[in-house]
Amino acid sequence: MLTVRGPVDPDALGPTLVHEHVLVDFVGADEVGRERYDAEEAFRTALPHLLAVKERGARTLLECTPAWLGRDPALLRRLSEASGLHIVTNTGYYGAAQDKYLPSHAFDESAERLAERWAAEWRDGIEGTGIRPGFIKTGVDAGPLSRVDRKLIAAAARCHRRTGLRIHCHTGDGRAAMDILSVLAELRVPASSYVWVHAQNEKDRALRLRAARAGAWVELDGIAEDSLDAHVAAVTDLARAGQIERTLVSQDAGWYHVGEPGGGRFRPYTFLFDGFVPALRRAGLAEADVKTLLVANPARLLGTLRMTAGHRP
Repeated sequence: MLTVRGPVDPDALGPTLVHEHVLVDFVGADEVGRERYDAEEAFRTALPHLLAVKERGARTLLECTPAWLGRDPALLRRLSEASGLHIVTNTGYYGAAQDKYLPSHAFDESAERLAERWAAEWRDGIEGTGIRPGFIKTGVDAGPLSRVDRKLIAAAARCHRRTGLRIHCHTGDGRAAMDILSVLAELRVPASSYVWVHAQNEKDRALRLRAARAGAWVELDGIAEDSLDAHVAAVTDLARAGQIERTLVSQDAGWYHVGEPGGGRFRPYTFLFDGFVPALRRAGLAEADVKTLLVANPARLLGTLRMTAGHRP
């Protein structure tokens, strides 16, 4: 598994938060840049939160901020070194929010060219840092896939075939999720390469079950105090259906908000351990299933990646 400090054996990942953020800039692709924030201030803001969740037992965190939205691998490496957490960054582009966070070349270049850009980050490192991504992060809007969103999924599929990186996709709704599975099938990429991010937002449980039974990863993120009951119900529903091994949980928490004084309000990473896991136990989820959610599933998700650069199928 590739972390911001280098390869790590999947068995060493331990309890893992599969969808969190350290820093995000929502200004848009046309204006985003490192000059817009103080990296030292962001470091000082985020570090106590990372240390707090490590005290609860977390060992690994996937940082899901994509390029053109504030991804900062060098900052993540500093935070990983200071906290002792394994932190994983990503490659890929984010096409949700009506394409506000897509660079102009994403509209003009082919899926093949975009895939090569992302695979180059996996081979050579990101922006001269030598830090390599451990997954692909993209995003699409709700409903039928738009032309550019379909191209992003095709690019991610091609990148996956070159690198083995899983495709973590912010997915607007169940219709988009089903379209993604169709595109992957057309390109002969297995459903197991796809993580349906924000699956909790789809109210039709049948679609979540359909995706899980097809082999996709169903990610229930956004866990928080005000969504606790809904998330517990969604997890137990998947467990009763025999799909606990296709289920991922996280909080989509954080983060340093670029453009807000002091980074704005930083939502802690600790509720999953302090509130959610105890609620799962009260709901009757077996201890083995809790471990599956936090340890075994993330290790399987991240543990099949090709570790050597330059691989071609």
